[in-house]
Amino acid sequence: MRFLHTMVRVRNLAESLAFYTTHLGLVELRRIESEKGRFTLVYLVAPDDRAEAEADLAAGRRDAPSLELTWNWDDEELTGARNFGHLAYEVDDIHATCARLMAAGIVIARPPRDGNMAFVRSPDGISIEFLQKGAPLTPAEPWLSMPNTGTW
Repeated sequence: MRFLHTMVRVRNLAESLAFYTTHLGLVELRRIESEKGRFTLVYLVAPDDRAEAEADLAAGRRDAPSLELTWNWDDEELTGARNFGHLAYEVDDIHATCARLMAAGIVIARPPRDGNMAFVRSPDGISIEFLQKGAPLTPAEPWLSMPNTGTW
């Protein structure tokens, strides 16, 4: 058994792609559009996972590990995102990651006060966890005194 992907439904594909690619830095690996089923699937990978996922596809396997964004063309209400839990990504510098996201207008729901962990939410309410690669960074401002915002 091996991990393949996590699927999350999105309401606005363009907005969600901007969040996951522009702000989080994921890369689109492939896209499937179904006219009959009226949906689009977009598979994203972290840059460090891209070669592995491309090699899987070249070998006739399913690409892994990836994030599948599912956009149903007909409008629907998406609820229960908190039930999902969260996606987690390891980052090289959690302080720099959070500063870049905050500068882009993304709310840091749980700041990296400990230099190790932070959370944000996607446009569809999916909780995204960032974990510092290696040892935690030295706690620093503005994160040290920043309170949580909303739920994460």
